[in-house]
Amino acid sequence: MIRDATPADAPAIAAVYNHYVERSIATFEEVAVSADEMARRMEPAQGRTPFLVAEDDAAVVGYAYACPFNTRAAYRHTREITVYLHPERTGRGHGTALYRELLDRLKTQGIHAVIGGVSLPNPASVALHEKLGFTKVAEFPEVGRKFDRWIAVGYWQLTGLTD
Repeated sequence: MIRDATPADAPAIAAVYNHYVERSIATFEEVAVSADEMARRMEPAQGRTPFLVAEDDAAVVGYAYACPFNTRAAYRHTREITVYLHPERTGRGHGTALYRELLDRLKTQGIHAVIGGVSLPNPASVALHEKLGFTKVAEFPEVGRKFDRWIAVGYWQLTGLTD
């Protein structure tokens, strides 16, 4: 089930995210995020832009959200999107379901283009974006450093959500 996230979901969302903070290059954040901090980060989305959770057996197994790509007015029809899944719940279609719902909601909000950033290598994230029609538009080598190594970031874009 996909639904809107609420502040009560912040502990579960933080738990999902912190796995990637502590064990992965999927995020460049290096310090775990508290449930209170996650709730604070969720506030700007409330009622303005989608912030979704996927549930399985009444447990949050992943989340996805959209945020402004840039604050300049001309970017108002573009969003950056993100998805994270519980590490034991990947490969079951939750990421696809979250992104599809997110894209549907963004389309109804008049969003034309979406951009997803991917720390590389990350074959699962690349496959998810390309499965949904995203095209790789950029790659920046060695822009992040985590776990004592340089990491590249690629950007995938999907346009044409609205005419």
